[in-house]
Amino acid sequence: RDSTTDKSAECCGYPVSIFFIVVNEFCERFSYYGMRAVLVLYFRYFLRWDDDLATSIYHAFVALCYLTPILGAIVADSWLGKFKTIIYLSIVYAIGQIVMAVSAINDITDANRDGTPDNMAVHVTLAMIGLILIAFGTGGIKPCVSAFGGDQFADHQTRQRSTFFSVFYLCINAGSLLSTLITPILRGQECGIHTQQKCYPLAFGVPAALMVVSLIVFIAGSGMYIKAAPQGNIMLDVCNCIGFAIKNRFRHRSKRYPKREHWLDWANEKYNKLLIAQIKMVLKVLFLYIPLPMFWTLFDQKGSRWTFQATTMDGTFGTLILQPDQMQTVNPILILTLVPIMDRVVYPLIRKCGFNFSPLKRMTVGMFLAAMAFVSAALVQIQIDKTLPVFPSSTESQLKIVNMASSQMEVTISPHDPIVLESFRSRLKASDYMTLPNSTITVSLNTNPPIIKMFPLSERQRHTLIIPADPNTAYVTFDITSKPEQGSNAISISNSVKSCTFSKMFRFGAAYTFLIPSTLNLTDNCGASVVEVEDIKPNTVHMALQIPQYFLITAGEVVFSVTGLEFSYSQAPSNMKAVLQAGWLFTVAVGNFIVLIVAELAKLPDQWAEYVLFASLLVAVCIIFSIMAYFYTYINPAEIEAQFMQGDEIDPEDKEKKAIELKSKDFVQQQNEQVGKTKM
Repeated sequence: RDSTTDKSAECCGYPVSIFFIVVNEFCERFSYYGMRAVLVLYFRYFLRWDDDLATSIYHAFVALCYLTPILGAIVADSWLGKFKTIIYLSIVYAIGQIVMAVSAINDITDANRDGTPDNMAVHVTLAMIGLILIAFGTGGIKPCVSAFGGDQFADHQTRQRSTFFSVFYLCINAGSLLSTLITPILRGQECGIHTQQKCYPLAFGVPAALMVVSLIVFIAGSGMYIKAAPQGNIMLDVCNCIGFAIKNRFRHRSKRYPKREHWLDWANEKYNKLLIAQIKMVLKVLFLYIPLPMFWTLFDQKGSRWTFQATTMDGTFGTLILQPDQMQTVNPILILTLVPIMDRVVYPLIRKCGFNFSPLKRMTVGMFLAAMAFVSAALVQIQIDKTLPVFPSSTESQLKIVNMASSQMEVTISPHDPIVLESFRSRLKASDYMTLPNSTITVSLNTNPPIIKMFPLSERQRHTLIIPADPNTAYVTFDITSKPEQGSNAISISNSVKSCTFSKMFRFGAAYTFLIPSTLNLTDNCGASVVEVEDIKPNTVHMALQIPQYFLITAGEVVFSVTGLEFSYSQAPSNMKAVLQAGWLFTVAVGNFIVLIVAELAKLPDQWAEYVLFASLLVAVCIIFSIMAYFYTYINPAEIEAQFMQGDEIDPEDKEKKAIELKSKDFVQQQNEQVGKTKM
């Protein structure tokens, strides 16, 4: 504790300082998850990267966010302390969010036809700088804020401390839920300086503002905080001990040196036996971590592949229209629902039935549930693929014909059979697209006299042949050759008059052409004279079909993540919880790197096949983990530590310090069980 502050001001038995910390955490989590919710769509539809590159960069960013906590913990515990680390890295964090908002501003008047800004290199550079700053900011403060909150309580405030952690992590999930609902709505607004487009500056700007508010709130409570001085970082001690053992072992490779029971025993010359025994316990748990990254490989694709999947689905829920990136809110909602159900209903019921549902068995079940979630996603993708249009290949073109003349028309396009089209006033749809080679086509119109015209077609393009009231003026237009972006609609108007107002209800993912006769009398009913041509059918697979996969992945998260942290902490020494926390976060980072590698290397032609690949990999890893779990022997770290404390090799001061640590083990366990129930 800070020598100048023995006790902070209290309100209702709680330190006033914790209210600043709770608000700070809510705003920070809102900022992070709000930005992350729309990030993959920003890559895909603003920076114009393809799905694989957008997915790769998204997961590289998430991986970096889970690597930097190790750096933050070392800096806080060894040099700056938690308070200064939070302040400095929050400034870095806020700057990163602001840079991201600026990177999404497209003020170029002559933007390309597809909306891509001409100075793309500037936007990409700013985005990458912003993401790196955010990753160092959010990752660096992650291990500091909750521990700093715990520092505010006196030893007699155990109950208040427990309540604080519950509220603290409720704020994490609340910030995640609200931001994932709100920022997609902000993204969906139309804004722009010169051209109207999806409002990514606003979607990134609001999280940036919340991060600034988070920093201001945290600084506002500065005078009330209890600030513990840096005590040294146990992770550095662990790494140094392991490094010395390896170095010493290879230094004494001669046979005249007797073998030792464990390779870590080669550190006995420099480190005490208690520390070596503690590291052995930690390494035993870290060995079980080896298969775990595969779970996170699947889990974190909620924000990438599953969001892309939602853009090809129908998000109409009655009067509520859900944006594709808003489907991610299902996860925090289910977390808040499933955690108490599992703790108070499912697990007790399993115990009453006499089953030994051990922690490692729970984790195995969690991995299997995540694999089943991707099987469910594959089944949904197969249904979506059946509804997607077939676009022309590199050697093909596609053409449909619309008859706007006042009479029936027979049209022949060699080598196809003649097509009979009803007149414009018959209110019939246009012909379906026909696939043609990339060449100039000859069109014969059965008029009196017959009309023969030639039109060039472009490769990989869709075209519409429009036959006006005067067939001699027939012409060809270009249609879009992809699903409308972000699950929205695409509209084109042909032969529009000076003023014509009509209403139309559009559906997700559809593309339409509206044909308005050039001879339209404006005194007529405009809407009745306009013909709607459906170029691309709307999304017909409903987003509700994603709910089963979200339920399975979230149930897997609750069983796997919560249980995994509780198991890890129960099997490790009380002074090395941070080491295991770092190891756990490292598995998340590795899992996201695996997505990056698979997305770039697999290149499977069908998305459902990639889902099945990931599910198969996790099932295989699940089997390996279950075998490792079968041979694992549970230990009681407190008993092992107590045995070593009886030895003469421990300094008396170290014994006293260790006894205090063991005494407080129950509290540490309680605190860290709360950590397991959160969205980290």
